Amino acid sequence: MISTPKYRAPALARGLDILELLARTSSPLSMTEIASGVGYSRNEIFRMLQVLEERSYIKRDENDSGYTLTNRLFMLGMERPQNKGLVEAALPIMHRLADETSHACHLVVASQEQIVVIARVDAPSDLGFVVRIGHRRPIAHSTSGLVLFAFQTDEVRARWLAMLDAKDVGYRKKSFVERAQRVHAQGYANLPSEAVEGVIDLSAPVLQRGSAVGAVTIPYVDRHPAKITLNATVECLRVAVREISAALQL
Repeated sequence: MISTPKYRAPALARGLDILELLARTSSPLSMTEIASGVGYSRNEIFRMLQVLEERSYIKRDENDSGYTLTNRLFMLGMERPQNKGLVEAALPIMHRLADETSHACHLVVASQEQIVVIARVDAPSDLGFVVRIGHRRPIAHSTSGLVLFAFQTDEVRARWLAMLDAKDVGYRKKSFVERAQRVHAQGYANLPSEAVEGVIDLSAPVLQRGSAVGAVTIPYVDRHPAKITLNATVECLRVAVREISAALQL
């Protein structure tokens, strides 16, 4: 049975619906598309869009073809003590990791059914593959998400699977769970990127009280000549996440 909300705040609900719609969409949406996506009329959302734009939660695309989210919500989320402490502990070690491997790396946490990049360090060389801060992908379609899922309690994994099913992210549950079991046994992931051809995602968990609170990922690309092998890069990554995990216990 669907429960009836105790209190109603229609304007707030419209604003949240708009933000959630834009968060799920990679391209700008026009006012008409937003109205259709949230089930309201253009008149009902016009003032809401104006306020969200004035408060810098959304912005117009450069070509004025529609609205997109800004990073304002992301920055608010980063003020949470857990995320702030994780980034502070991770960044110095991630800088060393990038220097050791000549590869960029990024730090990822879970956000509902998605992963979100909350910190990154670029490669010290002139070539490297980077992922922007704020980038999101479904947990079930990213190596970082697989690592985060693999190092959770049974209760949390069950809750995440239910959420992924409810969001209909288009994944094969049995295969996802089996791959997570292999990653847990191995202690890290070494898999081709789902997003970019030729990139190998190396990812390992940052642990706190036995569960992953984040994952550090290196988008590994073959360089010629290679400064460091893939296997050596994995070892550097595993040392780095152990040090970050230890720092979080202090």
